[in-house]
Amino acid sequence: MQSTKTNAIVLRRTNYGESDRILQLLTADGSKVSAMARGVRKEKSKLAGAVELFSLTQVTLHTGKSDLSILTSARLETFYGEILNDYDRLQFGYEVLKTIGRLSEHTHEPLLYDVALVALQSLNQPKIDLRIIRAWFYLQVADISGHGLNLSRDSSNKPLLEAEKYRFDIAEMSFVIDARGNFTADHLKLLKVLKLKTPTVVAHISGIEVLLDDITSLAHAVSE
Repeated sequence: MQSTKTNAIVLRRTNYGESDRILQLLTADGSKVSAMARGVRKEKSKLAGAVELFSLTQVTLHTGKSDLSILTSARLETFYGEILNDYDRLQFGYEVLKTIGRLSEHTHEPLLYDVALVALQSLNQPKIDLRIIRAWFYLQVADISGHGLNLSRDSSNKPLLEAEKYRFDIAEMSFVIDARGNFTADHLKLLKVLKLKTPTVVAHISGIEVLLDDITSLAHAVSE
């Protein structure tokens, strides 16, 4: 058997037998690994505290001919426990793990691990507006999925202009000039920042609160 040590995020846990669990792990290189954690549900298990959801854990995995690895050790690096104290953040945390798990079925992308980790770190900071985290995450998902926002050209392939208002055409996945549109130059600037910077950085920008509902709705739409 081959042994591998890596940092990992637990995406899902499934009880198995009387005391075991099958874990879905996202490793630091962006791989999704299924691993058996034997005896983890026993009261005195040394593994239990390190394989909770919303945790960053250093794991040692033994792999052989089977697709199911064996978890032989786990050391908790960080538990993002603040997420559990707010219902909305908790529910979005579940959505993050589910979405990352779905994406990792179709692609081996190291960026998935980075996005999942930043999302958990951000959700663990109560002072960051949840809308910032949601918008940031959805924009990253759209980029990874191959249908990210074009923030330089409109539907006619003309440069987006600061003086114009736009609506977003979800069918064309592009902005369309519209005097009654919801999106202004300030929206476009914030979208660009969200694609490039973490929620922690974006949270320090003043005056964005009035933009966040529109931005979050748009980001969610393009991520699906």
